[in-house]
Order: sequence, then structure tokens, then C-alpha cells
Amino acid sequence: MQMRNKPKVNRASSVKAKYRASLSFRMNVLFFSIFLLFSLLIFRLGYLQIVKGEDYVRAIERTEEIAVNTSVPRGRIFDRYGRILVDNEPENAITYTKMQTTTTTEMLEIAEQLAMLIEQPIDRITLRDKLDFWILKNKETAYAKVSKDDETKIRANEELEEKQVQQEIDRLVRERITDEELNQLTPFELEVLAIYREMASGYNLSPQIIKSENVTDIEFARVSERLSDLPGINTTTDWKRVKLSSLAILGRTTVPSKGIPKTKLDFYLARDYSRNDRVGESYFEAQYEELLQGQKSVVKNITNKKGEVIDTLTTYAGEPGKDLVTTIDIELQAEADRIVEEKLLKLKARGQASLLDRAFFVMMNPKTGEILSMVGKKIEKDKETGKPYVVDYSYGTFTTAYEAGSTVKAATVLMGYSEDVISPGTTLIDQPIRLYRTEPKSSIFNRSGAIRMNDLKALERSSNSYMFQIAMKVAGTNYTPNMVFRIQDDTLQTMRNRYAQFGLGVNTGLDLPNEFSGFQGELTDTGKILNLAIGQFDTYTPMQLAQYISTVANGGYRIQPRMLKEIRDPSEDGETLGPVIEEVTPRILNRIANTDDEIDHVKKGLRQVYVGPQGSARASFANTPYTAAGKTGTAEVVYYGPIREEFGTFTVNLAHVGFAPYDNPEVAYAVLIPWATTNFNIHLNEGNEIAREVLDVYFNLKGKYSTEGLSSSSIKQQILPPTTGEKIDEDTEEQKVNE
Repeated sequence: MQMRNKPKVNRASSVKAKYRASLSFRMNVLFFSIFLLFSLLIFRLGYLQIVKGEDYVRAIERTEEIAVNTSVPRGRIFDRYGRILVDNEPENAITYTKMQTTTTTEMLEIAEQLAMLIEQPIDRITLRDKLDFWILKNKETAYAKVSKDDETKIRANEELEEKQVQQEIDRLVRERITDEELNQLTPFELEVLAIYREMASGYNLSPQIIKSENVTDIEFARVSERLSDLPGINTTTDWKRVKLSSLAILGRTTVPSKGIPKTKLDFYLARDYSRNDRVGESYFEAQYEELLQGQKSVVKNITNKKGEVIDTLTTYAGEPGKDLVTTIDIELQAEADRIVEEKLLKLKARGQASLLDRAFFVMMNPKTGEILSMVGKKIEKDKETGKPYVVDYSYGTFTTAYEAGSTVKAATVLMGYSEDVISPGTTLIDQPIRLYRTEPKSSIFNRSGAIRMNDLKALERSSNSYMFQIAMKVAGTNYTPNMVFRIQDDTLQTMRNRYAQFGLGVNTGLDLPNEFSGFQGELTDTGKILNLAIGQFDTYTPMQLAQYISTVANGGYRIQPRMLKEIRDPSEDGETLGPVIEEVTPRILNRIANTDDEIDHVKKGLRQVYVGPQGSARASFANTPYTAAGKTGTAEVVYYGPIREEFGTFTVNLAHVGFAPYDNPEVAYAVLIPWATTNFNIHLNEGNEIAREVLDVYFNLKGKYSTEGLSSSSIKQQILPPTTGEKIDEDTEEQKVNE
């Protein structure tokens, strides 16, 4: 058999074919890899731009745009008629702006140069400041106090990071600096330290006030002439807060040397404040800080590759704080201040008034809640001379509480109606209440007899017995002599809930901080329920009493009392108030559980208190040229005031509430004089006198304002000067009050 020869294979072409196949595969892998990489890149770019774009933009803005601590005027405060109560005054200021590249050595050099041009107070320097400054000035000597062995022991703790290691070394250095070494700091060096600590306390690129209090014109000129030699230093204008009224509830601001209170430091720093910013420290200034503060300017810093600022662009010029118009009538306030102080001193001089040290008055519009006057006066003694002096204690009207006596009886009668235990016109027997194994409780005018009277006469004559029997009925029982008085489990809370509807024993909602709701008595025996019905168990603030009588006066609506009337833009011409941004409207908190007829009936009883033949305030109000109604109160209480050695002494509180005019109330008012006397056998009329005299002032001023064309609702309201020559700088030491 003949065999076929196999064709010869060309080895070169075979190799080329394999190479081409391999190359094609590698190219495909390469292109696919490139495709994947570009896909990932595009996806990443899309993620950064779409998902994270806004975050990065904000990050850029945070690094480039900075809120600068420029001094803008704080909003001014006015009374309801445009009379200025708190103003600003310009003052010279010296500031320092730290750059990102500024070194500690450069700052010290600038501080030394500045110390030769100005006098800087050193009272804010702390021991820690001195220690750190001594280390800066004596680095080699300072760190030589820590041996190599000490450092080795510190570094042996593997849990410590490098930063913590250095902190431990610095702590040892401070501990080993002697008093003798610290005392080597000269007065000039301490002044340099005082300047340096202010320079170092600010943020990069944000001006920090070095001195703004008592910068003399000479100091201002010296520094201004040498600005080119003092990098970062600038001379500018700051604003000093000036009160034109001693009214304490207007509050105070901190001064730059004090800055933000430590307790609120984190709160304000989170809101772009600087540590030495002026902030509202108390009451109205603190309550409306965000409106009064104003807005700092915002600048964009342009830097070179080294991080040095080469230009600054203002992106927001900043603006002054909003002007606030209060509800206060400062002329009425001044007269009420005078009257209350006069009566307080008169009572104090009468004798048997060793515990007496304060008196209060509040007047508000019962329909809107606007507070027209808020008076608190307190007698203090100078520790050095022992002489008495009177301080403004207006905030005591809502931060302190006392038993208010019979003034609460209108609420007790209305409670009786709402609990269906009495109705308008119900007649009861005024008689001493004798419970099993207790002393009898009676009305002051009837210690032993039995007098039939209805609810109106009970209010007119201020019958305790009538109110006791209402409380007993609410507790589920009717009075019989020598009975064992048992109450239902919820009786006490039921009564307190009824009083709370009027604002008694609960926060009123006042737009000022630190309001106190009062103390609630402890029910150690059932008979104390009767004391609650006549205002001699729980304690109430003068503001609560004013809200309570306002609720009765306006037909049963509990209105939030407030001190803010309007928010306005700053004045454009300095002669008229700026445009109204917001006018605060009344806020109804609740309505009491009584009908209009029931409320009107009780108001008739309150009218009889003023004009009835046996009215307890008839002597003061029977001859008024206007109509008014109200209720007097006298509470027999146990003293727990500031004189601790007198705790437990029996004393008397005086109180009075009322409203006018009777048919269409414009004002409601409350008077409270705690611990007026320790003599239970005399009748004191000062509470009634305060109410009458301030009410006369209100109606006289109403006529005067009408004649002068003065209005609190003018759209284009004139800025009026203060009513007194008082001027209280923000750095004036506050008078101490022993509460």
C-alpha cells in the first residue's frame, strides 16, 4: 500500500497566528479595563458632583467665607409710646485679626509693641495665664524642669497619643514653676500678657476686641498712627449699652471684657458668636437676644499658595439688631415706682414691721395681656454703713410667690359654680366653722354669730366662712358643728386645677425667663383645704394675681401676659421708629369653666367690694371718678423670708386685685406686700392706697396722652427722649438683692 505524505506545516505562520490571537485577546482586555476605569471615574465624578456636591460647596464656603466680629449696634428698646429705654453709645475700640500663618512669636512681638501704646487692665489674668506666659518667655528653663526620666515614664504609657504626652509634660512644667519665678513677671510683662490673652482667644481671620472699654482718644490716636507697624491691629468703633431707666426687668448685657457666660458658651459659639461678644445676660435682653444682637458681616478671604491672605471681599455687610417696642408705659411705671416705694417706707416706719422688706404692683391690659407697669421695690442694707436703701426688684413680680389671702375668693366662688355645689345667689350661714378637735375658723367680722348672706355679700364683706363651706361642699360634705371632716382623694387636686384655670399656681406664660409657679402647701390635715379656699395655703406670684383678675375682668379668658409689643427695623432717620416687622398678638391660654352669667355675677360682687356699704375697699374707692371693681386680701402667714433667724414668726401679707373701668375693663392690677406687720390687731390700708393712687395716675395719663396726641398704635411713631435723666452704663455694678 502506498502511503500519502502529510503536508508540511509552516511553523512561522503558526506562530504569527497564535501571536495575533493573543494580541487580540490582550487588546480586548485592555479596552475592557479602560472602559471599566472610565466608567468608575464617571460614576465617581457623578457621585461627587450630584450626591456630595452641595456638601463640598458648603465646606468651601466654611473655609472661605467667615462671619467677622464687626461691631454692629445692638437693637434699641423703647416703651409703648416710643420713649427710649435702652440705647447704644459709640466708643473707641482696638481689635486684632490673627492670620492663618501668624506664629506665637509674632503675636508676642505685636503685644509688646501695643503695650507701649495703651494701658491694658490686668484684672482678667488667671494663674494659668501667668504659668503659660512664663513658659513662653522661658522655654529652655521651663522644660528643663522635666527630666529625661520623667519624660520616659510619661511615654511608657502606650495609651497616650503624642499630643497627650506633650500635655502631660506641660502639666508637670506648670506644677514645678515656683511663686518666686512667677513674681518675676514685671508690670509691663503682665500688661503684655493681658493683651496677648485677648489676641489668642479669637479665631483666625476674625477680628478680636483687645480693648473697647475706656480707650482714650490719645491711645486711639497712637495706635492709629502705627497701624502699618502692627500687623493685624486695627482701630474701630464699638457700641456700649446704656440703660436710660433703672427698671431691672429690661435686663443687662455682658461687657466684652466678660464676654459670653461660661454656662452658655457652647450654645452661643455654635451660633457663630465670639467669646467676647456682648450678649443679653438677664430678663428682656436675654429673652430677645436673637432679635437684639444683629448680624455680623461676612467676608471672603482670598489666599495665595502659602495660605497668606492677599485680599478680602465683603459678601454680606451685616446689619444692626432689631428695635423692640415694649408694652411698658414708662411714665406710668415711674409714678407706680414712686407710689409703691413711698408706701413701703411708710409701712416700714410704722413699727412692728421688722420682717417687711418688699412690695409689688403689676398692671396689665386684661384683653391683650400687655403689661403696662411691673413694679417691685425692696429695702436692702449697706453692709459697710448699715444704712437702708431701696432697689428695683421688678423681677420679683414673677420670680417670688406669697400667700395672697382673700383676693382669691372670686376664684373660689366661681369654682363653687363650676363644681355645681352652689349657684349664683346661693345663701349660706356665715358662722365659725368648728371641726372635731380643732380651733374654730371664722370670718374676721363674725367671730361668734350667725349671719345669712349670699355670694355677692360674701365677696363684699370678705366672708371666710362662706368660702370654707364651698370647699367642704367640693370635698363632698356639708358643714355640721364638731363634725369629723373627711375629704375625697381628689379634692385637693380638683381645687388646684380650678385655681390653675385662672393662672394661680401655674406659670403665666410671661415672655421673660425664670418665672416661678409658686409653692404648694403640704396637706398634713384635711382642715388645710379650708385655708386654700381663702388664699392661705398655696403661694402665688404678683404676676399670677394680675393674670387671675384679668381672667375675671375679660369674661373668663386667661391671656398670656407679655412685655414685647412690636419688632421693628432700625430707624432710618433717627427721628421715627423703623417699619414694623411684627406686631405681637394676644394669646389665649384657656377659658375658665364658667358661663358668662356666672362671671358677670361675680363681677357684681367685686364691684360691691369697692362701693357696697360694707365693702372692704369702700374707703379707698367709693369716690372714684371712674368705675372699678376688685378684692382685698389679708393673709395670716408664717415667715420664711431672707432673715433665717426669724423663720416661723407669724406675720401678715397685704394684697389687692382689681380692674377698671367696670363695664369695659382697660386695666387689671395686683398689689402684694408680704410680711407687712407682726401686729394682727391693726388694719393696714396701704395695699388699697397703692391700687387707688396708681389707678388715678393711669386715668390722668390717659387724658394727658389724648391731649398731646400721643398714641401707642401710630404707624409712623416718633422716637421720644427718656422721661428721666437716668443713665446706667453696661459696666455699672448691679445693686445686690438679698432674695
